[in-house]
Formats: sequence, C-alpha cells, structure tokens
Amino acid sequence: MSFCPAAPASPVVNSAVPSEKPPTVRFRDVGLRYGRSPEILRDISFDLEPGSFHFLTGASGAGKSSLLKLIYLANRPTRGQVQIFGQDAQRMRPKDLPGLRRRIGVVFQEIYLMEHLNVFDNTVLPLRIAGQNPQDYRNDAAELLNWVGLGRRMDAMPETLSGGERQRLAIARAVVGRPSIVLADEPTGNVDHEMGLRILRLLVELNRLGTTILIASHDQDLVARSGMPVMHLDGGRLSHSQSPFQPDLGAEPMGAGDI
Repeated sequence: MSFCPAAPASPVVNSAVPSEKPPTVRFRDVGLRYGRSPEILRDISFDLEPGSFHFLTGASGAGKSSLLKLIYLANRPTRGQVQIFGQDAQRMRPKDLPGLRRRIGVVFQEIYLMEHLNVFDNTVLPLRIAGQNPQDYRNDAAELLNWVGLGRRMDAMPETLSGGERQRLAIARAVVGRPSIVLADEPTGNVDHEMGLRILRLLVELNRLGTTILIASHDQDLVARSGMPVMHLDGGRLSHSQSPFQPDLGAEPMGAGDI
C-alpha cells in the first residue's frame, strides 16, 4: 500500500463521476433537533457519490457540524433516512458502528491529539486501536508523514508543533487507515491563507486516490478557488451550487517537501 500518488497533470477533480456503487452517503428528508428546540436541520436530501469532493458552507450555527456528526453516526436524525455505504443508520446495531466508523476519517474543528504520544504514534493510533500489526503499517505510515511534510518530525511531541503542523498531523491520522470518506470540519480555520491552500491541495490529492471528501468551511475564497461543488446550509435547509471559478490551487503538483 502506498500513500504517495503520482503527480497529477492538473488539480481538477471530477466530482460527478457516474458509479454503479451505492452513494457513500445518502440523506432523504432528514430533520434534526436537540431536545425540544426547533429543528436545526430540515428536510435535508443529498447524495455523496464515491470519489466525489464537496464543500459544505453556511454561517456559524447553520448546522454544518451537526450534519457531519450525522454522517459520522455520532448523532441520529430526528426524522428521515440516513444511509452510509448503503446501510440504514437507524437500523445499525451498536456492535456494527466501530467497523463502519473505521471507514470514515474525521478532521475535527478542534484538533484533538494525544499529548503524551509523538507525531508517529499519534498518526498510527487508529491502526493500533484496530489491532493491526505495527510491522504491517510502519513503512506506510512513515511514507504518509513524509507526504504531508512531517517526515522529519515523527519523533516530535505535539506541544512542539506549529498550528499548521498539528493540522496536518490531524489529517494524517484521519487518512492513515485509508478511509472511504474524509469529513473535515473547518480544517483551515486555524491556519493562514497559504497554509489553507496547501491543506486543500493535500485533500485534493487524497480525492485523486478515490477518497470521498466533504469539507465544512466558511472560507469563501478557499471554496471559490477550489472550483468544487458546494452544498450551502441556510435556515436549516440545504441548497446546491457549482463554483463558477476554475480551480486555482497553485501550478505545481504537491509533494512532501511542498507543505
């Protein structure tokens, strides 16, 4: 298994490739409320096809994080149907959840790292929890860290990392198990604009390997420069659009030394 893709000829990604597989994610008439409060999500319907790339936008408090939690199965819908990899979330048994969640990589808005573990051990923690043999993943994990520009920081402790390095470590940990989908909640919220572009280019490369990507973001410039399809939350309802801009993520292909 290799984490380093061949350099692409162009950063453009086809986010609407027809597939015979069921959608990675399917929402039908989904509503969500917390307790007796008004619904924060109302009549939400969409599909995320395998290998697609979308942004999720909306004002603060619009429900972006809540929608991601429904996909990750941290929450269940109040009404409607959520399907993940063709399985009905409402019918899943608790014992089925760990295996399904291993197919989902999550980059949380707040970066949660194990402060007593170094960069390498933080990265491979999901594999260790899953009981995999270190000999089976050591080289691949090192290759992944080289790819995200942390190859020389594998022994560093989290407290010594910059904000951008912590963010890239969180992304490496989210993808080390080769998930089918990556959910990223404001992954560029705590870094400068240039680092935000580099993180976006990293996620574009992952998408080229076949991973479905959904990024929740309020950074309209970043969304516009990506050229990717956009789902927008407003008043609890979802609308869809396509960025009118051509992708503008930088001319050169991204590599380990680039970020």
